[in-house]
Amino acid sequence: MEIALALLAVSLVMFAVFVLLVVRGVRAARRALRRAGREVRRTVTEAALTARAAQPGPVGEVARTRRELRAALEGARSTLRAGADRDPALREALALLGQLDDHAERLDGELASLMTGEPDRLRIAERLPALRGRAERIGASARSLRIAAQDRAHHDNAQGLDALHRQIAIEADSLRHWRPVEPGPAERRPGVERPAERPRRAVED
Repeated sequence: MEIALALLAVSLVMFAVFVLLVVRGVRAARRALRRAGREVRRTVTEAALTARAAQPGPVGEVARTRRELRAALEGARSTLRAGADRDPALREALALLGQLDDHAERLDGELASLMTGEPDRLRIAERLPALRGRAERIGASARSLRIAAQDRAHHDNAQGLDALHRQIAIEADSLRHWRPVEPGPAERRPGVERPAERPRRAVED
């Protein structure tokens, strides 16, 4: 009876582990599908923006504004993510970029609706300067974060190299201690003996 209960308990544990692994696998597959879907939509959108950006007039200007905005944010995001794992300051900057990204998404939505849903070219031309100004402000902030992160990485790399150079110089000097001490002129002459030291006479009390 005890053996049967033990086998039942083991079976239940194995079944629970199996269910947990299946659930995790399904969730991972869903996340992968969502990422793939986002990448596909992004590729399609970028292709459409590239085609629209080549057009003259307000619609082409809107498309170019959207492309520039996306490029500025993506450049800052990739630069900050490259060092965020080892630098807390870059993680904080990445959080700020996330807030900036929220503003950029709202602006991109306005630009997209203006580009695809507004048939009046004059209306597009009227609204474009204000939207363009917001895009330039967001892009300037993103570029500021990207350049600051690059400068920080350059400074840290230069400091690390300087410290390593000093450490290697110290180690190289210590490795040269095997060299023997050069003898003096009297020691180098053959047949010349060094005078023996005279014993000191005891000082009488």
